[in-house]
Amino acid sequence: MNNTLNAKARSGRGKNLARELRRNGQLPGVVYGDGGGASTDGAVAVSVDPEALVQILRSDTGVNTLIGMTVDGGKPNQVLIKDYQVNPITHSLLHVDFYRVAMDKVITVAVPVELTGEAEGVKVQGGLVDFVTREISIECLPSEIPERLIVDVSSLTIGQGVRVGDLLEGVSWKPVTDTEMLLVHVIAPKLEEEEETTDEEEAVEGEGGAEGEGEEAASESEIAGDQGDKSGD
Repeated sequence: MNNTLNAKARSGRGKNLARELRRNGQLPGVVYGDGGGASTDGAVAVSVDPEALVQILRSDTGVNTLIGMTVDGGKPNQVLIKDYQVNPITHSLLHVDFYRVAMDKVITVAVPVELTGEAEGVKVQGGLVDFVTREISIECLPSEIPERLIVDVSSLTIGQGVRVGDLLEGVSWKPVTDTEMLLVHVIAPKLEEEEETTDEEEAVEGEGGAEGEGEEAASESEIAGDQGDKSGD
């Protein structure tokens, strides 16, 4: 997904100016990075339309959307959303950072993992799917960033799983995350059974302990009685 975003340069910075921008329906931001071109030297303070940015964030590619950004109508630069801040109460955007990218240079991005299919170990064996890793880091060219990594779990039985290294066939990216990192596996539903067994064992041990204590108490009483009889003799 390739989007365009028109930005305006702003000369001032600070909380007061940022609040004023937001009151006027604009979102303060910064563009930085070394994507190449005459306008890419150093960081540039900008303001953008928050609604346009929200649409990009809600798209299938989200923060990995390659954006063609113009500042004050100048030459477009290809940028990615590097970071953004959200008001914890109103959930409105407060600030955004953009990073310029060069289309011929490899970059590192985080890509979400998505599961598809119903595991054999769930349908037939009554197991559970344990989704361990939901995002991994990869290296690729900006134009080749995948929207998501699809993992088909249909053939997995209990004890089987998928690791990062299992996804590398025929892809145009390289993993930064360890190839042995487990993404998903099917496990047996043993937890509840183990808890029930433990509770039953504890109950039996408790009963046995009480009986033992009673017998010990009785023995001590008998011994005390015998000693009393001997002293009386």
